[in-house]
Amino acid sequence: MKILPMRYWLAAGTLCLASLSACASLPDVTGLSGKLEPAAATAPTVKGKDGALSDARAKALLSKRWNKGTLDLPTQASLEEAATGVPLIAGNKCTLLFDGPQTLSEMLKAIQGARNHINFETYIFDQDALGLKFADALIEKQRQGVTVNIIYDSVGTLGVPAEFFQRMRDAGIRLIEFNPVNPAKVNGDGWKLNHRDHRKVLIVDGKTAFTGGVNISATYAKSSLFRSASRPTSEADVGWRDTHIKIEGPAVQAFQWLFIRQWTKADQSDLREADYFPKPVIAGDKVVRVLGSEPDGHFEIYKAYALALQEAKKSIHLTVAYFVPDRQTVDALKAAARRGVDVKLVVPGVSDVGMVAYAGHSFYDELLAAGVHIYQLKLAVLHAKTAVIDGKWSTVGSTNIDMRSFLHNSEVNVIVMGEAFGTEMEKAFQEDLRDSTQVTLESWRKRPLSNRMKEWSARFMNYWL
Repeated sequence: MKILPMRYWLAAGTLCLASLSACASLPDVTGLSGKLEPAAATAPTVKGKDGALSDARAKALLSKRWNKGTLDLPTQASLEEAATGVPLIAGNKCTLLFDGPQTLSEMLKAIQGARNHINFETYIFDQDALGLKFADALIEKQRQGVTVNIIYDSVGTLGVPAEFFQRMRDAGIRLIEFNPVNPAKVNGDGWKLNHRDHRKVLIVDGKTAFTGGVNISATYAKSSLFRSASRPTSEADVGWRDTHIKIEGPAVQAFQWLFIRQWTKADQSDLREADYFPKPVIAGDKVVRVLGSEPDGHFEIYKAYALALQEAKKSIHLTVAYFVPDRQTVDALKAAARRGVDVKLVVPGVSDVGMVAYAGHSFYDELLAAGVHIYQLKLAVLHAKTAVIDGKWSTVGSTNIDMRSFLHNSEVNVIVMGEAFGTEMEKAFQEDLRDSTQVTLESWRKRPLSNRMKEWSARFMNYWL
């Protein structure tokens, strides 16, 4: 088990205290597709580089990505739009990035190639070798005349010296500390400490966007076992297992809007002028939906997940860093397994947050009994948040399957429609299975009584984790 930095313990304490006020709740999504049926009569809205496509073109585009016996993508897309209010966007290139070294290298390359602006939003931005490397790269671009704007979360950077961020400010970079822990620094609609910005988004020149699970920390400096030819035996030799996605094409504008909205909510001053919305160009053939959710919002990501789980016909393959599901999600997974869907979860075998792990464990017995297959990743700390359903509906983002992500955090996920990308996601999922150990119902019921007591205690704290 890894020892957490002091900032995590401080954050946990302050968030628990802040959470003792009235509890928010998730919407009722039971049978959500049936409630939205009337909205599925029309074709889903699909935007291209020059605006919305015709109904016929939209249906044709999605029908190419659908096979009988799996998700009906045109209907799924219509239902999802009715639930979230967010259209699909065509003409994108989507590149999967695995683990810290590959992801951070691509991000730095994009930063170094910036010509107009960089918008960067992150939960953790550490002052370590990696954080300093990113700070230096951003400062250099600002000095070259590129407009750089940064949003960093106050709890995620708890313990990072103020001088680290002041150095970037002194270089001309605009920075916002999201929802400061210190109430004296708060602007806008009051001090809501439990509301955090958990997004990880980098936008360069309005043409390229990155999102996923990777923060800016030396924690991500090493690769995990993923697609590794060598088989390390020590946890010390293994990095965290994570997934990011790089998007090029018209969908980058959706990321830009989410960033600007977050900026204007957190700060009353305007962003400096830049060409934030250059004319979009076709970069590839992927159809995507960019979903941003926030506290006291419309639960867009939660609803999209609920629909996909309810409509799955063949398979539900989830890779989940922090798995502390709400009752509706547990019931949806059990119902899918009972109707013959292949439901598999890859969850952490090694966790950086023990209480969260025990809270998730408290659901294993009933999930396993219902036919859900659970696998625990070995050695590496799992931090990825991905799903692929029926091999056709895929998502990558910052959202965990837990109450914190769905209720208290600002999050962002990309949904990618189609078999080509789904196949890539399936290959990644199978790689993670290779590096995991299956949890069986028989073995699970032999776990020590002390573990059961920890699970019970952690489950009681589900809402606050």
